[in-house]
Amino acid sequence: MLPDGSFVEPPTPPLALRIFRAALIIAVLAAAGAAAIFLLGIALILIPVAIGAGLIAWAALRFQLWRAQRSAGGPPDLFRP
Repeated sequence: MLPDGSFVEPPTPPLALRIFRAALIIAVLAAAGAAAIFLLGIALILIPVAIGAGLIAWAALRFQLWRAQRSAGGPPDLFRP
């Protein structure tokens, strides 16, 4: 603060430093966007894998129920538990 009550203005940074800061911010945003797109792609690739695993689990459950019902002497119906 100056004796007359006004504040001292901080010196403006050099032009090269301002350009570097802007470039750094743009680079960080670009890297974050690329990482987000990459992770979204991985997630979209895993959706069919999860669906396939669910179908295999459903088929295994139905097969086990069918075997259990057949060994208990029930009617051989594959689609009813």
